Amino acid sequence: MGAEKIKEVTAEGTNAGGDELEAKSVGKAATKEAEVPEVIAGLIEKARAAMQVFIGYDQERVNEVVQAVAWAIIKQEHAEELARLAVEDTGLGKFEDKVTKNQRKNLGTLRDLLDPSAKSVGVIDVDEEKGITQIAKPVGVVAAVTPSTNPSATPANKAMMALKGRNAVIIAPSPKGASTCKLLLRYVHEELSKVGAPLDLVQMLPEVNKEQTYELIKQADFVTVTGSANNVRAGQTSGTPNACVSAGNVVSVVDSTARIEEAARKIRMSKTFDYGTSCSNDNSVVIEAPVYEEMVEALKREGGYFCDDEERALLEEAMWPGGGKRDSKTLAKAPSVIAEVAGLSSEAREATFFMVEGRGVGDEDLFSGEKLSVVLTVYKVADFEEALDLTKRILNYVGRGHSCGLHTTDESHVERIGLEMDVCRLLINQAQVYGNGGSFDNGLNFTLSMGGGSWAGNQIDENLSYKHFLNITRVSKPIPEVVPTQEELLGSYWSRYGQ
Repeated sequence: MGAEKIKEVTAEGTNAGGDELEAKSVGKAATKEAEVPEVIAGLIEKARAAMQVFIGYDQERVNEVVQAVAWAIIKQEHAEELARLAVEDTGLGKFEDKVTKNQRKNLGTLRDLLDPSAKSVGVIDVDEEKGITQIAKPVGVVAAVTPSTNPSATPANKAMMALKGRNAVIIAPSPKGASTCKLLLRYVHEELSKVGAPLDLVQMLPEVNKEQTYELIKQADFVTVTGSANNVRAGQTSGTPNACVSAGNVVSVVDSTARIEEAARKIRMSKTFDYGTSCSNDNSVVIEAPVYEEMVEALKREGGYFCDDEERALLEEAMWPGGGKRDSKTLAKAPSVIAEVAGLSSEAREATFFMVEGRGVGDEDLFSGEKLSVVLTVYKVADFEEALDLTKRILNYVGRGHSCGLHTTDESHVERIGLEMDVCRLLINQAQVYGNGGSFDNGLNFTLSMGGGSWAGNQIDENLSYKHFLNITRVSKPIPEVVPTQEELLGSYWSRYGQ
């Protein structure tokens, strides 16, 4: 699909995160559109030249390159400077939490990538019984489109995964995140120089605008997009092989058997981290009636402020003026800022997060969608049956395929929600924002990009990992022939229905 078609597909609207590339160009005067294909072709050519060197690296040297990129962002002064610049330039999120995100997520990803079982060079598996040998090869030049909400953590994370497969990566950051990405690239190149790796293994667009981004998507060998719905749609409809990810709108169910104080603490941790910039932060909590009052009080003790009807209306107007587009003044901002913009009371300005009563799903209640803010929508339901039904309706509005959570001590509820909910991640008794993208206390691999499967229109239904950046050659050797009889395969069918 050509660049013009991609523009047409992505022309409509934006999402709340504002990560789409409809914003002004970043850098020097925008390259003339006629020159854009040549500019991108130049980047691709440099990337391929770097890959010609990289393809000769053994697993140890590849892992060393991955370590270099990880250290470029995990190093304390780097993590802090990148976080500081990200908050200054995007106006989104919290400095301390961005430092944590830069370090923790990428440290976890590094752990996964350095696992002895994480082979990505040459022969990676031999199955003697089936006579199959697997040989790993690169997918090629990777276009990595990244959001303003994570302008350093996500580019570094994707670069590590792509490099693990001996690919080169070209980063297309959001306009607001371009300066942070540029600084990250400087740090990455410093570390790559130390290990003697080609610097062009990791590049970024010279100018951040939609023309260059869409042309990169068109010319690259593989695309991965994290960010706005428009950008994800561009990646998925470009005709280029891709691993793009879905929108979140996490719902956590609290049943009548839950450990209330623990559930409230974890939901608060998830809701407030980085002022709600993550697709994995709790947007709604669905509480069974027998523990509703107790749970709300526990959330209040965690710093939550429950808005009354008048305050709810003020908050809604501040977030969606006139019922329209999500307003950036309250997007991923501190609670005190949101309270001031909304004109809430002095007591509300001291809150850690806000709670509003859920009054419907979909356009009838905008609070039921993804908010990217420290606002938690609270629903009361009669029982677990109603909780499941409501959670499905919320996710069908926004977030189907992504994830949800359950706080419970009832194992039958765990099994039932797992069977019934169309999500790719279901976290039990965990803080969503810490656990969905992998955690040191769960078995999911670390990532900042999470697929939602066919439910979300994605090609992947798992956490993005280095495996998505590998082509596998399967070498098949002859094995002793074993031909089953018809009786063996059809006997049970014949016994029930006849021949």
